[in-house]
Amino acid sequence: MGAGHDHGTSEIQHERPLWWALGLTATFLVAEVIGGLVTNSLALLSDAAHMMTDVIALGVSLFAVRLSRRPADARRTYGYARMEAIGAIINGGLLFLVAGYILWEAVGRFREPPEVASTGMLVVAVIGLVVNLISMKLLKAGSGTSLNVKGAYLEVWADMLGSIGVIVGALVIGFTGWTIADPIIAVLIGLWVLPRTWTLLRQAGHVLMQGVPDGIDLDEIRSAFLGHEGVKDVHHLHVWALASKEAVLTTHVVTGDGTAANGDSLRAGLVAMLDERFGIEHSTIQVEAEACHDREHR
Repeated sequence: MGAGHDHGTSEIQHERPLWWALGLTATFLVAEVIGGLVTNSLALLSDAAHMMTDVIALGVSLFAVRLSRRPADARRTYGYARMEAIGAIINGGLLFLVAGYILWEAVGRFREPPEVASTGMLVVAVIGLVVNLISMKLLKAGSGTSLNVKGAYLEVWADMLGSIGVIVGALVIGFTGWTIADPIIAVLIGLWVLPRTWTLLRQAGHVLMQGVPDGIDLDEIRSAFLGHEGVKDVHHLHVWALASKEAVLTTHVVTGDGTAANGDSLRAGLVAMLDERFGIEHSTIQVEAEACHDREHR
């Protein structure tokens, strides 16, 4: 038994801030790439690479918002929620490639540090910091109510730290002439990005593999079922997520009294319990008088 719910309403109300953040970030991405090439700053190019992932993340968020409006159909009975995880894997893969290139390029610059136009590097980085702060302001409200927007907000937040790093590198080069600060900052940005990228890929892969969502304890759910009046046994218990949220549960429960005559009322009580205690709104529960033959042994 399941219940219908309004998906995407909270995300849709935050679509305009996402569009503004995407426009600002994409525009500055182009400026930062040009600035990095003109000033010969690897740190700027490294920060631009991270900003590129911000553009992708914001695009994925907007894409998810748009798709959330589309109802499920005969071919996609769960709709398009999994596009969030697919987009995250694409995002993470690109980020791994770019961060790897930046780290490789930095090795050469440690050997022969090139000249860097620190003033231009500083100007571009300061503008980037302002753009990131504006984007964070636009996304902050939605980050508290939507995981989709929260992911984009955290991407921009991390890029803001990258801009600060580039500013520090530009000041060091400007005052000391120590150009090796540029590849050092680039490496630090790369090392900051890679662990987050791995976490992103791991979470997306977990969703696609239909793993139990974070924050949900399968044993605790099983105990809750067994502690419910009328339930003698539970098996075929599966919990997964359509995306980073929207947990789904299916299971078989056994009444053990030789009859499932009160199955509807029992099922209704269990559905309400799952919603109230675990926040699981989508559940399919099969009530059995006796355990079915293909019961799991575990």
